[in-house]
Amino acid sequence: MCGLCGVSLDDLSRAPQRERVRAMANTLAHRGPDDEGVWIGGASALGFRRLSIIDLSGGHQPIENEDGDIALAINCEIYNFRELRADLERKGHRFKTRADSEVVLHLYEEHGERCAEFLVGMYAFALVDRRDPLRPRVLLGRDRLGIKPMYFARTVEGLVWASEVKAILEWGSTPRELRPEKLLDYLVQGYVGGDDSAWCGVQRLPPASTLSWRPGEAPQIRRYWDLPTERHAPSASAEEILAQLDTVVAEHMISDVPLGAFLSGGIDSTAVVTSMASRSSQAVVACSVGFRERDFDELDLARATAQRLGAVHHTQVLEPDPKLATEVLPWLYDEPLADPSTVPTYLVSKMAREHVTVALSGDGGDEVFAGYRRYVHDLAENRLRKRLGRAGVATAASLGAHYPKLDWAPRFLRARTFLTNLGRTPAQAYWRSVTQLDRESALELLAPDLARRLAEHDPFTHFERFYSRPAVDDPLYRAQYADFHTYLPDQILAKADRASMGVSLEVRPPLLDHRFVERFAPLPARDKVRGARGKHALREALRSRVPPEILDGRKRGFDTPLKRWISGPLRGAVAEAIQTLPQEWFRREVLVQRLEEHTAGARDHGRLLWSLLVLEHWRRRHGVRSLGA
Repeated sequence: MCGLCGVSLDDLSRAPQRERVRAMANTLAHRGPDDEGVWIGGASALGFRRLSIIDLSGGHQPIENEDGDIALAINCEIYNFRELRADLERKGHRFKTRADSEVVLHLYEEHGERCAEFLVGMYAFALVDRRDPLRPRVLLGRDRLGIKPMYFARTVEGLVWASEVKAILEWGSTPRELRPEKLLDYLVQGYVGGDDSAWCGVQRLPPASTLSWRPGEAPQIRRYWDLPTERHAPSASAEEILAQLDTVVAEHMISDVPLGAFLSGGIDSTAVVTSMASRSSQAVVACSVGFRERDFDELDLARATAQRLGAVHHTQVLEPDPKLATEVLPWLYDEPLADPSTVPTYLVSKMAREHVTVALSGDGGDEVFAGYRRYVHDLAENRLRKRLGRAGVATAASLGAHYPKLDWAPRFLRARTFLTNLGRTPAQAYWRSVTQLDRESALELLAPDLARRLAEHDPFTHFERFYSRPAVDDPLYRAQYADFHTYLPDQILAKADRASMGVSLEVRPPLLDHRFVERFAPLPARDKVRGARGKHALREALRSRVPPEILDGRKRGFDTPLKRWISGPLRGAVAEAIQTLPQEWFRREVLVQRLEEHTAGARDHGRLLWSLLVLEHWRRRHGVRSLGA
């Protein structure tokens, strides 16, 4: 993949300085080590860093159309580019390269802003149209699921945009200040999401959207795709699921450079690698990481799959390394992201890059087929709400309010969360299952003045907007739909993009092909969850391909032994971070208390403490000077 940036000035008599644009692009060198380019036309400029995947010799960017009045920079893999190109050539368009990127340029000539609607793939693009030199137009676009990132800022000079915020900051027209509301969002969610980035003045282009802008005007954002909201999809046979799986995997294997896959012991990556092996004339290259702690390790299952498929298998056992959290990851993640699986994701990407340039992943399978345990629990809670009725739900909520908080006790005694959730609305209850800290507990950590300032801000509001949008009476699909618009693009895909591009590795998630998603995500709940397990339709479809120890095994997820790491080798780094976080942000004595409770084994504050470590080193690395006004 690649990194792109650009600027378009309000003052049409000025041209952006080439060296300033090049400096922006250089902050993205990790995304594209193979080539660089800067294009300047009038008051607009595009910068680009390239990771060569298709048309290795002829895909230089930015690229112009035949007349030189439209220029494009795009970070993309377009899987239907051959069909699109053939159609465009029949209409008279002339191509200069074999690259998929040039297709988007001619699609814009043919269809204007609707060009993104024809693309199948992952992409983020910036296009400058100077056909009317007095009113040049900028068009930004992002793929349907948000696999590839795009940020922008409307500044006093004009519009600035980039694949990562660090390039916008390098331009110098936006302050290095954290939005106060996003600090609360981060503590509650573990990531920063929504239309506003963590940085004051910088916004995130939403997935499945285009942004159109002309000098002196406000940006106009248009959404061009969404998941179905009015009805369920019809049930799917095993044959249909396997056929669509094989189709999207085959399309994602198109490459002019070495290609492999991530392989865990889970269903999704196993399904992808199995499909790859059946479509490849050579042994698939598979990469896996594990842990010394057996509760988190899936290497044995991954090794068995690789052996069964005849794959070339590369493995690595992870050790806790504070330098990753304090030196490497803060630069790559220029918005704070507290998901501890950033560590194994980065390390498996780094290992894979030693062998391949492109890797397929199993990301998206849990969102599409309802594979997370929280979906199963949420479905059970909603069924119980219906049986209890309003009076029974009120009684459960009352019991939950008085039940002791027994974090130290065996699981069957920890009923407070379950009882309290029954008394909440379905949206509120599910929200609690996807957050790492409740809002009230997060506010307790903040300095009094800041807590008062944020008294009216609730991160739940943004989530509820999506949860309530589907018209179907199905809480499971509402939860999935909300995840597709929040958790998936802003945490899961951001994590994968920054970690992989940080080592110049392109990661492709075939299970997030939008055609696959819109067909199977809206399946009826009975096709996704049966008994105490999710992913029912996919499990049953894979029975003929995948052994039962994977299909019916315990789900571990791609997680880390965080509790032990923070009590052990990371304790010093966490303690130091707590002491240096700004006092105008946090109540330091409360943070120290949380660390002492965790170290003593009285409470498990692992996720919170990791979040604080990540936040402080993000703040230092990017020179965050203060909170915004």
